[in-house]
Amino acid sequence: MKNNVIYLAGGCFWGVQAFFDFQKGIIKTTVGYAQGDVNNPSYEEVCTGKTNHTETLKIEFDQSKISLKEILDLYFSIIDPFLLNQQGNDKGTQYRTGIYSVNNSDYILVKNYLKNFQEQASKTVVVENEMLKNFFNAEEYHQKYLDKNPNGYCHIDLSVYKK
Repeated sequence: MKNNVIYLAGGCFWGVQAFFDFQKGIIKTTVGYAQGDVNNPSYEEVCTGKTNHTETLKIEFDQSKISLKEILDLYFSIIDPFLLNQQGNDKGTQYRTGIYSVNNSDYILVKNYLKNFQEQASKTVVVENEMLKNFFNAEEYHQKYLDKNPNGYCHIDLSVYKK
């Protein structure tokens, strides 16, 4: 069976990756840059805000163990969906929140999820919902960064998820 794939931007990708690596049904995660205007940008280029990329996590998952809705519920537990171009102390367009789908059925599921979430909220939800335009793997030193650097900065309190 082919793995399902979804791309989530939730601020700094280090913490988003570490968080999803704790979850059941997640087969593989890869950090990278999505939705931008430059092919294969470097981290330094993305940090300028001029490439229009957002730090994004590619998630490959086993749908028999975790549904896309469950992934979205987890995602919304670690982001502030009302902050534009910011999560935690990280500010800039590269830290915007977004959900990027590779097929129409996932896109529609996300659209309905966001609609239902917005109906329950008193503020405007600013999470993007788009078809994936592009994704470029981040440099190797960013992959599993918090595993390699346990004291690295993270806007997500991962201590509550550690096994």
